[in-house]
Amino acid sequence: MINKNRDVKFIIYQVLYIFVITILALKGADLNLKRVALKEKTVDVSVRDSLVAILDSLYSLGIDFSIQIDPKVVEENVELKEQLASLNKRVNDLKDIVKEIPPPEEKKPEKKVKEQTKLQSPISLKQTFIQYTWNIAKNSGTVPTEIYDPKNMSTPIVIIPPGKEKKFDLEDQTEVIVKFGTQQERIKVIPNRPPEVKILRVTTKMNASDIYVKELQRITAFTVTIIDKRPNQLKVTYSGPISVNGPIKDKKGNLVYNVSLRMAANESQYDDWIDKHEEMQEADGRYKANFFFTVVDERTKDRVQVGDSFFFTDFSK
Repeated sequence: MINKNRDVKFIIYQVLYIFVITILALKGADLNLKRVALKEKTVDVSVRDSLVAILDSLYSLGIDFSIQIDPKVVEENVELKEQLASLNKRVNDLKDIVKEIPPPEEKKPEKKVKEQTKLQSPISLKQTFIQYTWNIAKNSGTVPTEIYDPKNMSTPIVIIPPGKEKKFDLEDQTEVIVKFGTQQERIKVIPNRPPEVKILRVTTKMNASDIYVKELQRITAFTVTIIDKRPNQLKVTYSGPISVNGPIKDKKGNLVYNVSLRMAANESQYDDWIDKHEEMQEADGRYKANFFFTVVDERTKDRVQVGDSFFFTDFSK
């Protein structure tokens, strides 16, 4: 029994020895052999006896507990240390390289450009200007407004102070540029259309079978209406045996003329007119006297001529 206890102790010590040697080979650790376990922390006797019984039964089964240390362990440990040393050197080299790399430049925060408030056009973009005539523009904004010909941006056509309006002339421009503050807009310039002339018969006396000059000379037989955006720059002339009153302006600003016949103050003058204008007699026996209105735009030089005719059968009843 004593020998068996010694064998158990021997096996335990041998296992511990092998374990320590293995740790030393693999880890290279130092063991402090001066540290001895306290008595109260040693293996309990009952536990030891149970371990001895288990070991005896395992030995009887032919199980070998011997631990063989691979002789290459030390070599592998040396090789591992060399690899670690090489790795450490590469790490140190990498640190030096990293130190040489200049740090990235810090991006300076971009200065936000203060957005300018977009002003509303001080001149309505729905407005249109007219070629070859005067135009009026009102500045409803708070900054001066300049109007330019796109072909000449060095000199404004007109400068309009805030809250004011100004009259200015245009020629053949098809658009103008309105500048206000740092902004600008384009406004169309429409052609100055030729004047329109309308003649309207306003009497029914010429529908009768007998038509008398004396009666036609007392009434307005026709109205002539001249339609134009700029009637003040029109020159109106007329021709024929007529009397004209006007012009007066209607609600739309058009020029209106009242036209009466003016042929003869008496029957003798009437007969003289008939003798001179025999070619004016119609197939039905009536005579006619033509009259014409000629309108010229003095800026555009547009010219329009429109006419109509009086019909009559005798001077008076």
